[in-house]
Amino acid sequence: MKGLKKIALVTAIAAAPFAANADLKALDDSTMGNVTGQAGVTIELETRVAIGEFTYTDEGTFAVSGIDLGGVTVSASDSAADYAAATGAGGLLDNLKIDIDVADDGDAVIHVGSLQTIDHDGDPGTPEQPVPIDWGMTADSMELRGNAGEQTTLISNMDAWGLLGALDIRVDTDDVNGVAGTGTLNLDVAFTVEQMDFDREFMGVGIRGMSIRGVNDFGQTMDEDELTAILGDDNSQDAELDGRLVALASGALGTSFAVARLDVYKGDGLGASTATDVLRVDVADVLMDVNIAETIIGGASIGTISIDNLHLSDTRLAVYGHD
Repeated sequence: MKGLKKIALVTAIAAAPFAANADLKALDDSTMGNVTGQAGVTIELETRVAIGEFTYTDEGTFAVSGIDLGGVTVSASDSAADYAAATGAGGLLDNLKIDIDVADDGDAVIHVGSLQTIDHDGDPGTPEQPVPIDWGMTADSMELRGNAGEQTTLISNMDAWGLLGALDIRVDTDDVNGVAGTGTLNLDVAFTVEQMDFDREFMGVGIRGMSIRGVNDFGQTMDEDELTAILGDDNSQDAELDGRLVALASGALGTSFAVARLDVYKGDGLGASTATDVLRVDVADVLMDVNIAETIIGGASIGTISIDNLHLSDTRLAVYGHD
């Protein structure tokens, strides 16, 4: 992938005064392309985010209160504490490495990965693999509020943590449906939710120990060929990305990750809709196993719920405002 040519060029110009004694020669476009064609930008990040309240107001209001996002120990669950004790992870969303490149067709390519690596198979002849990024999140409540004091709590006491295996973002500059100046945001993510607990108070339901992992986590499994048939794309602009997602989904790196691939762009409504210039979200594939350790209704557990090899595909959404 091509680098950020303009940044490299500006850097070279800024450095010119320090090269006063050098034999400077003008560079044509072709030569400059060779000089600047390999470098990109990397950002290393650690953070923790707290939000007192997020609201969306139409006539009434939807509010999410007490949001805390960071590393695994943001979660108060025993499983999060066990993971932290075993790995040394803490309350920061950290060890993130964000690589940014601009491809030769103008596409922006962003890869979010880990600064840490591990020998996953004990073979010194194979490359080390990135350590998944741990995350934790809590939210006190999600509520609907009316203007006359009405209030319904949809979800409360949410506590979750999990792992991020990969996040790849491409801003594809190809025109959408022949419309000049448009483009598509391609999102590919591999993740797990190791444990999520929450209450739905207005329904009298509690969820404990909900997990979302890859299709090879339990039950029926898929081999590499089956996963490649689903996640591989003959028209893909990044075969390396496809292969990485297959490895993450298969569990070859130690954990089977859930995978989601979707495209976001501006387009028309679906079917007979007359809407134009709407927000379109096309879901190519979502692959996951879901398990709920305990479902509580009326204060009593009714048992476990499992969904094995959930595959969502060929799903399209059109989102727009209405009067």
